Amino acid sequence: MDLKIKYGKVAVVMGGDSAEREISLMSGGAVLKALLDQGVDAYSFDPSITPITELVTQGFSRALLMMHGEGGEDGVIQGALELLQIPYTGSGVMASSIAMDKYRTKLLWQALGVPVAKSQYVQRLGFSHDSFKLDTCISLPVVVKPANGGSTIGLSRVYEIDELASAIDLAFTVDNALLIESLITGDEFSITVCDGIAYPVVQIVAPDGNYDYQNKYFTDDTKYICPAILGSELLAVIQKYALCGYAGVGARGVARLDFMLNEHNQIFFLELNTLPGMTGHSIVPIAYRAQNINFEQLCLKILDGATLDRLR
Repeated sequence: MDLKIKYGKVAVVMGGDSAEREISLMSGGAVLKALLDQGVDAYSFDPSITPITELVTQGFSRALLMMHGEGGEDGVIQGALELLQIPYTGSGVMASSIAMDKYRTKLLWQALGVPVAKSQYVQRLGFSHDSFKLDTCISLPVVVKPANGGSTIGLSRVYEIDELASAIDLAFTVDNALLIESLITGDEFSITVCDGIAYPVVQIVAPDGNYDYQNKYFTDDTKYICPAILGSELLAVIQKYALCGYAGVGARGVARLDFMLNEHNQIFFLELNTLPGMTGHSIVPIAYRAQNINFEQLCLKILDGATLDRLR
């Protein structure tokens, strides 16, 4: 089949001006190469450089989104593409905006019975270190992280009370709201879901248990075990929660849900990523490889899912 005819002119949308721009360019570059290698008429498109309306002017048929962070995963570009009537990959406007907001995702998941860590929501507006107190349900150690954002940017682990103020200040440099969560001690995992199908779980074994920005993207020291070694009963429960969490926010296409297991095998879901990374260290391609789907096939699968929330 001639993929230029099947897909038309494809924009791999990457870059932007969020704190995750560098990773977006890495993901987008890898996807663009995979599409070009298979004969797709694909082009790089950076909305921080070229007005989004040029997608129409230049005759693009669909957009494969590889934008990470603010403006890319929060429903903003999805809304623009809806107005322009250009089908795009990943979740729609509502699901993207909900999933980007970790606090509101947690509220929704709690209502659905998906297990999450105890947390406290803090907004910059009216915040004062002098009057701030941890909620009674939260005790050290904790994780402090921006309520909106990813790639562990602005995230801190706090073990002593005198470390809390600087961790809050750091998170506020990224977002106007933050979460203070109970620190879960245990193993970190990720599960990919695409259109209601759960793919093999990946266990993440980072140096000293620190799966930070450097260990996510720029070192080979982090190990990925796929499929993760889990009992069949535990795996069934994880898949049930993952599918519930995915459907609950209204996600579509490929999404990645991160969770942890503590020493008692209790499950705590952390977040849902509606536009997961596609770099050489990314988890989604690892999960697909375990199902004998290579990177090029995965990119076409993602492209096949391009659609609109509302078809006119």
